[in-house]
Amino acid sequence: MSTDVFEPLAGLEGVGSAAQAARDAVDVLLRDRGLRRVGSDMTAEALLRGAHASAALAGSTAALDEVRRGETDGLVSGAVRMTGELMTLAQQVDKAPVQVWTRLHQLAAADLAPAEQLGHVRTAAEPIPDDIPGLPPAPPADELWERLSALAQNLTRPTKAPGLVVAAIVHAELAVLRPFPVANGLVARAAERCLLVARGIDPVAVTVPEGGHYVLQASYATGLTDYTARGLTGVRDWLLRSCEVVTKGAELSPLASS
Repeated sequence: MSTDVFEPLAGLEGVGSAAQAARDAVDVLLRDRGLRRVGSDMTAEALLRGAHASAALAGSTAALDEVRRGETDGLVSGAVRMTGELMTLAQQVDKAPVQVWTRLHQLAAADLAPAEQLGHVRTAAEPIPDDIPGLPPAPPADELWERLSALAQNLTRPTKAPGLVVAAIVHAELAVLRPFPVANGLVARAAERCLLVARGIDPVAVTVPEGGHYVLQASYATGLTDYTARGLTGVRDWLLRSCEVVTKGAELSPLASS
């Protein structure tokens, strides 16, 4: 019998109620504004805002208006490029997660790394990346591969945990593991977004969770550090923060101001 590793995490103190409250915030947005009003233009706008926020978290200084005009740096171009395939990749993330993550990296890092590094999970012969400021060192390649494989296997198994919890854990694991030479933060946040779509939290991708992470950026690196260093307490705190992120993402939706 396979083990549901996500369900116990959803049972940590306060997480279940916080996840339900965040889900309710998204549901209210979609219900009050009406799903019939969510056209492809609204989804595209939400994804663009998310790409800009994710790139800003990674160090981009481009303004949103500049992104709209196509005046971007390598971080923004990669984040925007991922949005073009995100809805398609979301349909595959529960069946072939590693392939989705490597594809996200190919898109995210196309202007940041040589071709041979795109979609390439690092090996022991390569440097350990340090591309998310404020985090403790990434694990060596052997530990990376073990944890990445376990994460992928667990994603393909049934779980009773809310989709928000699963998405948050995947984000944290990819950020902490840093499986790629560059652009790990961009990939981790896009992977979370894919799961929020796939697990029915925001099936039309009209919220802006990356914007929620940006608003709460002061606790981003410390939250991930605590996730690695403080056991279940750190995991619980990251999950509670992630619930707040999803709520903020609903507030930042283009639907909220339409």
